[in-house]
Amino acid sequence: MRSYLDFEKPVAELEAKVEELRAVAARDGAVSISEEVGRLEAKAAAALSDIYAALTPWQKAQVARHPQRPHFVDYCAGLIADFTPLSGDRTFGEDAAVVAGFGRFQGRSVCVIGQEKGATTEARLRHNFGMARPEGYRKAVRLMELADRFGLPVLAFIDTAGAFPGIEAEERGQAEAIARSTQACLALGVPNVALVIGEGGSGGAIALATANRVLMMEHAIYGVISPEGAASILWRDQGRASDAATAMKITAQDLLRLGVIDRIVPEATGGAHRGKEQALAAAGDAIATALSEFDGLGPDEIRDRRAAKFLEIGRKL
Repeated sequence: MRSYLDFEKPVAELEAKVEELRAVAARDGAVSISEEVGRLEAKAAAALSDIYAALTPWQKAQVARHPQRPHFVDYCAGLIADFTPLSGDRTFGEDAAVVAGFGRFQGRSVCVIGQEKGATTEARLRHNFGMARPEGYRKAVRLMELADRFGLPVLAFIDTAGAFPGIEAEERGQAEAIARSTQACLALGVPNVALVIGEGGSGGAIALATANRVLMMEHAIYGVISPEGAASILWRDQGRASDAATAMKITAQDLLRLGVIDRIVPEATGGAHRGKEQALAAAGDAIATALSEFDGLGPDEIRDRRAAKFLEIGRKL
């Protein structure tokens, strides 16, 4: 059953009418509804297109968090063949918020690291809503070092509200683990590509997104804090999350203009949750293009280009 966001109410009403008409036709086969259904579907499609052509940053944040939006497991299943997950950081334990392993992307062996929020209540609890603890980042570092040793590109899929802020995570060195993961990204002698598929939050995202190429899905968001968190700090009022989202420049369009990301990956009208296959295909093409830019380059040049990319962001902003 499709979930609708608050600002999608006009579309929800039209699509509900379509379903009602189809239910009537199913009960009484003699009733012809094709013309009316076609008219309502066209009207719903037009309404959806108009809404998504003028989304505010806060509305984009809601789309990025949509419960039916494709998660890392969907991208992995659709883009990565022969995926073999590896577990544990060899220091403390396993963290299901970060799913990582090796597989093949378009026939090429790669290391894949993804933040998984989970699609069901059980999965969300198991994956801790995509909020990694220190062992998750240390696992990522372990796999990045393996990838570097064997000359395999690293693909990172970002989807987290931020690193887990619990006391136990702080006790195990959350800040140090995030810093080490960021350092490992910068030190890679192989190309790495990061794709923000939903929500890219704070250091929890940058720990895996310090990449040669940073891509974003069209309706994803990426920022130093959630809009609600920023509103709470700036105005002590989470109700002003919309104002915070606008001021923070968290959308893919704003970040591309500012030079923080390198490319926007298009989504279907209505978001990736309405066109999963289209989103996966577009993501695969964008990743393949990004990787091809580093074919034939040596480790030192790959590191230098990555460092120059992030230094340039600091100079421009």
